[in-house]
Amino acid sequence: MLLPLTLALCIMYPLAFSISEDVLLINYHIHIINDLPLEPPTNVPSLNLHCKSKDKDLGERAMFQHQDYAWDSKINLFRTTLFFCNARWRNKKQRYFEAFRATRDEDRCLDYHFSCIWSVRYDGIYFSSDNYTWTMQYPW
Repeated sequence: MLLPLTLALCIMYPLAFSISEDVLLINYHIHIINDLPLEPPTNVPSLNLHCKSKDKDLGERAMFQHQDYAWDSKINLFRTTLFFCNARWRNKKQRYFEAFRATRDEDRCLDYHFSCIWSVRYDGIYFSSDNYTWTMQYPW
């Protein structure tokens, strides 16, 4: 009985303290904005976005130009938090992408109010951690 407990503590102790306790308490804000060009018919949403994690399905949303799909998430103890999305542009193009991955985003999303901001555009999906500087992360 003592050996399994000791072994578990030896494995968990370094993992638990490899990141700051504060990181586990931060509420990260993930935003995905539809910046696709306006095309006729304008009364039909141009983007369908479906986001989820292993444990939580955020649902599919039909988005008009400049609408924001947003949610909050915390990082779990093992830093395995992952949200991924399927973006579909009016049956023209489709792309799966990782909207939030703890090991990638815990540091880069700290600068602008703990926000990870995505922009879906005509040539792909862009990322910004400050809402000013945008880099292409996922081409169509």
